[in-house]
Amino acid sequence: MQHLVFVYGTLREGQANAHFLADAQYLGGHQTPAQYALYDLGTYPAVVEGHQSISGEVYLVNEATLRALDELEDVPVEYRRELISTPFGEAWIYLYQDSSQLDVMISSGDWCQRV
Repeated sequence: MQHLVFVYGTLREGQANAHFLADAQYLGGHQTPAQYALYDLGTYPAVVEGHQSISGEVYLVNEATLRALDELEDVPVEYRRELISTPFGEAWIYLYQDSSQLDVMISSGDWCQRV
């Protein structure tokens, strides 16, 4: 089975965990509606519900890749998966679960443009 995944941080092209998507098909960039907030946790980001648009990329992945992403994101402990609408169809987004750890918001909504 194939799945769409929206990635916004270390899984994006040129980022530390992009190799997890080596066998995935890149479909294109996407900006979410202003329903989220992006935070910097140091070596990786966190997205929670909020009032910000998030920049990212949409990929078509197979079942094995989705399982590997779930393991990387520590689903269902650290992150949970939720479906969002994209121009390519419904895609999974990983949402962070522990809001007490969120201090540094990335105001641009783009992990790759953080200062």
